[in-house]
Amino acid sequence: MKRKEGRLIKEIRRAVRDGLLAEPFTSGDVLNAGVICAPSTPGTFLPKHRAGNCRGNTELFVRVAKGRYRLAERG
Repeated sequence: MKRKEGRLIKEIRRAVRDGLLAEPFTSGDVLNAGVICAPSTPGTFLPKHRAGNCRGNTELFVRVAKGRYRLAERG
């Protein structure tokens, strides 16, 4: 069963697709791309949903360097 994606990941994917957010990106880049969220949200959302996270959260991003992420491949 495929999970429904939330608003935030949809906005991040759209920003990357539209060229507003270049990969790899930081939490600050997400905010600067115009993604609407609280200023602290990207700083917790990106690592929480990175590939290999220890809590089993949906893997939406791949960490490529400290604080830098790219979108994970959609399955």
